[in-house]
Amino acid sequence: MRLRNWIAVVVSVLLLAAAGVIGFLVNRSALRAADTVHRADSSALGTNNGTLTGQLQVNSAAELSSILAAHPLDLGRNNAADRGALTAAAAKSTTFQYGLLTADMDGNVLTASRKSGLPPAGDAGWAPMRAQLAQGQAGFSSVMTVNGTALAAVAVPVQVNDSVIGYLIGLNQVEKTSLQTYLVRLSTQAHQTVVVDSAGVVGASSDRTLIGTRIDPAVRAELGADGVRFVEYRSGKTDMIAIVYGGLPSGWSYVRTQTKSSFDGVVHARSQTLNLTLLAMLLIGVAGISVLGYRTQVQRRRADERFQALIQHAPDLVSVLDGRGRIVFSSPSSQAVLGFKTGALIGHSVFELVHPDDEPEMRERLSRLLDEPDGAIRLQCRIRSADGEYRWFDFTASNQLHNPSLDGVVINARDVSETKAFHERLAHEAQHDPLTGLPNRRRMQDALGSSLSDAPVAVLFVDLDGFKPVNDAYGHEVGDELLRQVADRLAACVRETDVLSRVGGDEFVVLMPGVLSEKDAATMSGRIRYVLELPFRIAGQEIRIGASIGVHLAPAAENPDAALRAADHAMYAVKHAGGGRRVGGEHGRVGRHRASG
Repeated sequence: MRLRNWIAVVVSVLLLAAAGVIGFLVNRSALRAADTVHRADSSALGTNNGTLTGQLQVNSAAELSSILAAHPLDLGRNNAADRGALTAAAAKSTTFQYGLLTADMDGNVLTASRKSGLPPAGDAGWAPMRAQLAQGQAGFSSVMTVNGTALAAVAVPVQVNDSVIGYLIGLNQVEKTSLQTYLVRLSTQAHQTVVVDSAGVVGASSDRTLIGTRIDPAVRAELGADGVRFVEYRSGKTDMIAIVYGGLPSGWSYVRTQTKSSFDGVVHARSQTLNLTLLAMLLIGVAGISVLGYRTQVQRRRADERFQALIQHAPDLVSVLDGRGRIVFSSPSSQAVLGFKTGALIGHSVFELVHPDDEPEMRERLSRLLDEPDGAIRLQCRIRSADGEYRWFDFTASNQLHNPSLDGVVINARDVSETKAFHERLAHEAQHDPLTGLPNRRRMQDALGSSLSDAPVAVLFVDLDGFKPVNDAYGHEVGDELLRQVADRLAACVRETDVLSRVGGDEFVVLMPGVLSEKDAATMSGRIRYVLELPFRIAGQEIRIGASIGVHLAPAAENPDAALRAADHAMYAVKHAGGGRRVGGEHGRVGRHRASG
């Protein structure tokens, strides 16, 4: 009897030991899968934010190019005209309000919008910018400090006849840039986000107190490499991890840091708990717990803790699909994110939630994934919420059908609707005038080139008469409101197929595709002059202005720049003849050429 009892104990111990080893292996596999998904999501987030950071910096260089287009520069030393143009441009700029300056090919300052507060020529922060300029591209400096103020410089070459004769340089106070505003908006208690120059000096941060400081040496050693890198290091006695995205056009890097424990999160904590639980079960088994009951208990506890660690506490949507795309598990977060009650989606096909336009691609991608054990895919598509609204999600799908612990396709989804909306807003702002909301010069030139490829276009160049005295008499706020009201009146005049744009301070362009009739163009010119000569009511003042309108009837296939210059010439001829009120609808005259940018 004793022998049989010992045999039962030994068998129980062996079986429990085997079950324990399997449990450890399954838990490690699940932990690795969770880490892989988590790191992939973190890498994608770092890439998205790093790309956005780079776009914001590229936009600053584009603003300098726009200033050059609007203000031709002489590049003389201490040139009064250049200083006036630089001062006016800096006052209007949202990025370079600190100051603008010109420099010769050796980097020597020629003319600046401010007399003091400029970084010295020997500051090491100029070196990266000069190196990039030498390669024929826009240049970005490192962070430089002047009188306690952290500054960064952006430069673009000034060209004449395709030859570089000098540089236009913009200085921004890094604490007041749109990039700094964006990082503050991203701030959380869980992590810190910084953007650093090539030397590791912080130029923007979710914590303003870090601006101008240097990041940890371990992170500095990984700067400059393209793509995303994970850097693990110690800060004092705390294990830390940093997500580093390098390769920005400026040579800077995007860095997000947090403690290793907060990055690993509940998955690692529960995994350790599970391992200790399995060990305890083995010890209890040695004391004589029955084999079948003990194995059932181990499996139940292992399954419960695994799902709690991997799914229930996940911040994003986590779902498991069977081989036909039906949902067999959906995390409780589906209620908070999509509005569906917990368990309501079980048994439904995932394609019932996908936007009809995105369904074919998702079906095709998931079908291919089923043929790739351990394969993973990433895609973005629109998902319907409980109230019928479609929202954009970033999906990571992993084929775990061969994994007995999961037995399905594991999907991790994150709502990226706000990020996509932000990117779309950036694209809109790049092609529209911020004051009036009308298409800007770039958008108008694209539309003109597209229209002239297969149809004639009537080009009307509208310049306001008497706008500058209004600005001088009543101030810029009244002038801005006048421009907005002018835009509204012009919008009411044009046809649905016409393109109305603001191309300069008080200059507007109307494109009339398909029009090659002088009578039609003259009718539109008369209508515009009539509505603009009606009095405007702004801030209790009655304001009257007029308009000089140059018209050019461009046949199909004409060069877009030539068509715009011809309309500009015609407008200038009207302006020299006394303005729109004196010469009426005359538009065939040619005046002095002004570069159309």
